[in-house]
Amino acid sequence: MTDTRFDVLCIGNAIVDILARADDDFLVREGVTKGMMRLIEAEDAERIYAAMGPAVETSGGSAGNTAAGIGSFGARAAYIGKVADDRLGDSFAHDMKALGIHFATGRLVGGAPTARCFVLITPDGERTMNTYLGACRELSSADIDPAVVSAAEITYLEGYLWDPPAAKEAFRKASQIAHAAGRRVALTLSDSFCVDRFRPEFLDLVRSGTVDIVFANETELKALYETSDRGTALDLLARDAALAAVTLGEEGAIVLEGAARHRAPAGEVERIDDLTGAGDQFAAGFMVGLTRGLDLTTAARLGCMAAAEVIQHIGPRPAVRLVDLAAEQGIALGAPARKTA
Repeated sequence: MTDTRFDVLCIGNAIVDILARADDDFLVREGVTKGMMRLIEAEDAERIYAAMGPAVETSGGSAGNTAAGIGSFGARAAYIGKVADDRLGDSFAHDMKALGIHFATGRLVGGAPTARCFVLITPDGERTMNTYLGACRELSSADIDPAVVSAAEITYLEGYLWDPPAAKEAFRKASQIAHAAGRRVALTLSDSFCVDRFRPEFLDLVRSGTVDIVFANETELKALYETSDRGTALDLLARDAALAAVTLGEEGAIVLEGAARHRAPAGEVERIDDLTGAGDQFAAGFMVGLTRGLDLTTAARLGCMAAAEVIQHIGPRPAVRLVDLAAEQGIALGAPARKTA
């Protein structure tokens, strides 16, 4: 029997984000839907990079951003994701380790380059993502370290990764190991683009108990149940999921646990600069709250606070220590739960 080593293990696409401001006309010329994510090939990546304005390069990837947020709360995070043995792979690995995140996934040698996502930020702060997956596609069950999964109180799975068959097997392996160790498994739906592609599979992951905690925003939730009515979608999710947290933009968030509903207000925002990473940081705050044994409303408050912080600056990761923000708002995180496996 050993003490829990990690609060959360995040598994997802290891991506370097390249962010630039763009107007709506640029999106029209590129034929992309505002606020959505699309997958692109290498030639598309070269064309967009050549056409976009001055850019900021930062390590990203949805689950990677969540891991960074967890570390910013002073919690213990681990990460599994595939990068190549190249410059962007070096950058991604450096950034994760600099944040104190355990990242030991073997690199891809002699294959596709490290993934990158071209994030176009319009004046309203909305982000439109064009993702070249590259080395991400090569993540497999061989990259899932049973010792790390067993040592994490929550294993968090990124919906964006649910595409290649090898990645699906990696998801299932991680879930099996986590449950065998008495841990919980979380899934973020990631994007309505993902939901539309994998609706039956996502629903099966939830209904079968492969995942215990579901994260979604309102758009993703409605897409999952193919309804335009929020109330109907929430009722269906409450029926299917053991625990779910749904973000509602300016209305904050709602947590579903059986028949119980827990509401948390949105965090205070002076301006919206870039919506990239809002859902990722909400998940970070909520899961830190869970691992600290906080009630569900307070855990959701942490998530809303983290989301509010990240949308007020360029980039998907916190610009300040979230643990300090929590203290300013009177939320005592305390020591992590010390469970044994």
